[in-house]
Amino acid sequence: MPSPFPGMDPYLEHPDFWQETHNRLIIAIADTIMPQIRPKYEVAIDKRIYEITDPNESNDESLLVGIPDVAIKHQSNIPDVPTRSVATVSVTLPTTVKVPAPEKIKQTYLEVREMATKQVVTAIEILSPVNKRSGEGRITYLKKRQSILGSLTHLVEIDLLRKGESMPILNNSIQSDYRVLVSPSNRRPFAELYAFNLRDSLPIFPLPLREEDVEPIVNLPEIFGGIYDRAGYDYRIDYNREPVPSLSEEDRVWATQILQ
Repeated sequence: MPSPFPGMDPYLEHPDFWQETHNRLIIAIADTIMPQIRPKYEVAIDKRIYEITDPNESNDESLLVGIPDVAIKHQSNIPDVPTRSVATVSVTLPTTVKVPAPEKIKQTYLEVREMATKQVVTAIEILSPVNKRSGEGRITYLKKRQSILGSLTHLVEIDLLRKGESMPILNNSIQSDYRVLVSPSNRRPFAELYAFNLRDSLPIFPLPLREEDVEPIVNLPEIFGGIYDRAGYDYRIDYNREPVPSLSEEDRVWATQILQ
């Protein structure tokens, strides 16, 4: 069954589903464009690894190591104080705390490479929460992004997450829930921004390659519909619960009507 929403399904932004959705989208996009660009190009699935050590970068407590409260268990081991002693003994009991523990976060992305030279022609990124919140993950991604924008490599950047800070563009007045940025190297500093909201359909856009090549089409609605069906999200998602992140009041009323 298809998603009840006309475009992006906000329930897939939940941490329980997003990593799977991200990986499925990466593979589905690669499978879709490969027949359109062979044999001149290849599509490589690559990954980068973030090591997060700052607990302030995430609300996910799995990034921290919990220390069990052992105060009660150990109280019986405290030596008895002789009753004849006139001194007052103060026993310090431990407090349960959490310490930062490094966690490696793996994020996959696509590179379209020219077969003859192995040169990266187009980079395709699907943003993750680590890219949209302050911290090492965002800094690392922004450095790579700026490097691509200063090169001859085309950039396609897909943002299907409402929460967090969007990637910088010079026209900051554009506001939207989601966006796809297509930045051909030969048009910079200009780029095409597909800005859309929860109630809109996902965009269909061309993938930039060499100037002499026919640009393949990335049909996000079709790709998204396919992974939604293959993943069985229609029966795995509990649509009776509120989505995470939560919706605005206006969108919540609209979504309730859609789901009914």
